[in-house]
Amino acid sequence: MNKKVIIIFAAVAVLAAGVAGGAVWYMSRGGEDHATEEKDAKKKPKKEEKKSELPPKYLTVDKVVVMLKHEPNDTVTHYLSADLVVATDAKREKETKENLPMLRSVAVKTLSNLPMASARVMTIDQFAAELNKAFDHEFEQEGREKPFDEVMIGKLIVE
Repeated sequence: MNKKVIIIFAAVAVLAAGVAGGAVWYMSRGGEDHATEEKDAKKKPKKEEKKSELPPKYLTVDKVVVMLKHEPNDTVTHYLSADLVVATDAKREKETKENLPMLRSVAVKTLSNLPMASARVMTIDQFAAELNKAFDHEFEQEGREKPFDEVMIGKLIVE
């Protein structure tokens, strides 16, 4: 009787493992395809709105130099110098060029608020994300549409 119980438990365990494995396989195949379709459906409209069919144009904002925020015990002055690259399209190029002085001003305001400890450990992508967030906020406050897609960092020096 003891052998029968052990064999029955083993058979039930193998059967349960097979069912669980099949369910995981089925859900991962069907679930990923369905989830991917939903994600693509949600992401595509946003990308289509932002990206235009026109070829990209790149404008530069050269030599944005700022003094970084002092920390309480820091006696040395630290500087940050950046060249910005603004990605737009031919249709919005003129409007973007007209906004370059404002873009420089927002960049100076944003970058000068960084303490040296933060600036030293940030990546290029993090600097670009901070600037893009500041530009989004600025244009949102003014109630205008941003005349460019994104701002990238062309050169960055932190001293």
